[in-house]
Amino acid sequence: MSENSPTGATRLPVLFRTDAVLLPGMVVPVELDDSARAAVDAARSSSDDKLLVAPRLEDRYPSYGVVATILQVGRLATGEPAAVLKGEHRAHIGSGVEGPGAALWVQAEPVEAYEPDERTRTLAAEYKKLVVSILQRREAWQVIDQVNKTTDPSALADMAGYASYLTDVQKRELLETPDPAARLESLVEWTRAYVAEMEVTDKIADEVREGMDKTQKEFLLRRQLQAIRKELGEDEAEGTDDYRGRIEAADLPEKVREAALREVGKLERAGEQGPEAGWIRTWLDTVLDIPWSETTTDSTDIVAARAQLDSDHHGLDEVKERIVEYLAVRARRATRGMHVVGGRGSGAVLLLAGPPGVGKTSLGESVAKALGRNFVRVALGGVRDEAEIRGHRRTYVGALPGRIVRAIGEAGSMNPVILLDEIDKVGSDFRGDPAAALLEVLDPAQNHTFRDHYLDLDLDLSDVVFIATANVVEQIPSALLDRMEMIGLDGYTEDDKVAIARDFLLPRQAERAALTTEEVEITEDALREIAANYTREPGVRQFERMLARLLRKAVTKVSTASTTGESADGDKAAPLVIDTADLVDYLGRPRFTPETAERTEVPGVATGLAVTGLGGDVLFIEASSVDGKPDLVLTGQLGDVMKESARIALSYVRANAERFGIDPAVFEKSIHVHVPAGAVPKDGPSAGITMVTALVSMATGRRVRAEVGMTGEVTLNGRVLPIGGLKQKLLAAQRAGLTTVFVPKRNEPDLDDVPAEVLKDIDVRPMVDVADVIAGALEPAAEVTTAAA
Repeated sequence: MSENSPTGATRLPVLFRTDAVLLPGMVVPVELDDSARAAVDAARSSSDDKLLVAPRLEDRYPSYGVVATILQVGRLATGEPAAVLKGEHRAHIGSGVEGPGAALWVQAEPVEAYEPDERTRTLAAEYKKLVVSILQRREAWQVIDQVNKTTDPSALADMAGYASYLTDVQKRELLETPDPAARLESLVEWTRAYVAEMEVTDKIADEVREGMDKTQKEFLLRRQLQAIRKELGEDEAEGTDDYRGRIEAADLPEKVREAALREVGKLERAGEQGPEAGWIRTWLDTVLDIPWSETTTDSTDIVAARAQLDSDHHGLDEVKERIVEYLAVRARRATRGMHVVGGRGSGAVLLLAGPPGVGKTSLGESVAKALGRNFVRVALGGVRDEAEIRGHRRTYVGALPGRIVRAIGEAGSMNPVILLDEIDKVGSDFRGDPAAALLEVLDPAQNHTFRDHYLDLDLDLSDVVFIATANVVEQIPSALLDRMEMIGLDGYTEDDKVAIARDFLLPRQAERAALTTEEVEITEDALREIAANYTREPGVRQFERMLARLLRKAVTKVSTASTTGESADGDKAAPLVIDTADLVDYLGRPRFTPETAERTEVPGVATGLAVTGLGGDVLFIEASSVDGKPDLVLTGQLGDVMKESARIALSYVRANAERFGIDPAVFEKSIHVHVPAGAVPKDGPSAGITMVTALVSMATGRRVRAEVGMTGEVTLNGRVLPIGGLKQKLLAAQRAGLTTVFVPKRNEPDLDDVPAEVLKDIDVRPMVDVADVIAGALEPAAEVTTAAA
């Protein structure tokens, strides 16, 4: 259906509007100012009372207007003159023409009619559906009937002139779009956006209304509850007075009681609906959950305590002796009525430092059993937020006390054993440094007044036994390390591993595999073979995995033979015995074999000893010379300190070339020093004498003895300086099959901590001068000559 428009151009007066846009079909009142009155008067002077209504634009002259009929002229309720206009059809504004009166006359050219196609009708149906949904929300049922009766797509699109959600700019765009399909397409897009916005607004309003209704309902119910209690004579409110009664009944320190009662007073003044009520309740619950006056009684049976420690762990004598000493002092003070030291508890702060798998974590629980105390573990690995230790301020949403306070509450007593696991893995970032917060926790002179940010109360930690564990002591800040009593767990000897496997690991894994000693038996020689050649570690974790793998395969064999395991007379089959020769079938070939002799077959290779986070290990250092510019090339991912050690070693060898019988021409070539396992970062000064030995071996052509290892820092004048981790290095030397190890003279006191069986297997030679190390480590020149011949 097309627009009803005249066939030819018509001369009409123009009425420009700045307040609204008139579209065909709309009936609107128009206030008559001077220009509008002139246009209306000019139109009424003509025979048909028609004029052209167009929007007044600031940037350009309008292209389209609407031919309107004047229905009525009168006055508004305010007394201002006005006219009622009805839009008839669009017209293109042509050139200006002359006409009577003061109005502006133009040539109005009718817009060509458009026949609606299928797409236009589809868009019209979709737009009608959107408009009806909006009107239904407003319950405008009469307008819905009028919209449903409109079948002309062009007329339906022009009804958008009444839409309040469209702007004047959008309505002008509709006026200047003669094609109904284009108008409907724009209207569908705009109306969809408005419907979506309206749905979100309604959803938010419903949620707000529901929240308000719920709050009002709760308020009314609580008021009714108060009134009922008042009638029943139960004038005390359950919430705040319940807290007050709990605090009065609890055995709290005086200052804690005062602080708790102050918070109850705030809760009473704030009321149940106050914004701080939830925070105060949570704080009061936390305070009441802490066992302020609960303590456990320490065991005074020293013999039973040592037996408990021995039954849980093999070896580790230094830790066990320290715990027994602690118990002995506690028992003696108790018998004499001396329960505190200077007004503070007599707790302890121990650091168990050593490689993984030596039993540091499990030792904490064993200590708690020996002392008769509660045990709680606090994992610190990866903690980077200071608030994890000291707690959050109560002003933060979701604030919690720190891990120390939570550990005390979990333990249920004020004198538990708290294991601070992996204290060397604590990090720091923009949220603070947890290691700095631990300074107060682990200081016996300060922790009797530890103050958590959340509690904001003094908490006495002086009677707590703190046991921290670490793999790498160097990663612990020096101030924190100074507050702890360090006990080194440097790994197990081969005999220790066999004993641990026999007494602890094998029974545990056999139970997990549902086996008994009557079904499977592993000989001690087999255990020793696994410890020597299948695992090479300071601890026993890999050892236990090997045993678990071995028993799983044994279960498979036993289960396969179970159908024939019973004889006719009921006798049981003999147990499955696993000896050294059977390990290849169960575990494959040995993973570790002695390689020192093979690596030192050529001159220029020396065997050093190193310590990593996984314990001690052997380190081969290779040196060679190639033609080229005199230079020192270092490879193997070495750190700055180790690079400096290599330069010091080369300078020392060059300065003492004549003393060692070295041809000076060697130093005119490029010297390359390499430390294998290039994917592993290496650093530290303890490889100094090893580098000197490798360089002298390379320069003289004398091989380093295969059974010799060494460790020590070297100076420019050849002095051998002390190093750390001697016990772990000697254990690694024993595992690698070395029989002679050169160590610094100043490390002799450290040999007291080395197990006797290690010193029995290794000839440890303390040295002062690196020249003595070279003399004992290199093969004699005569042997070199004979071998060459």
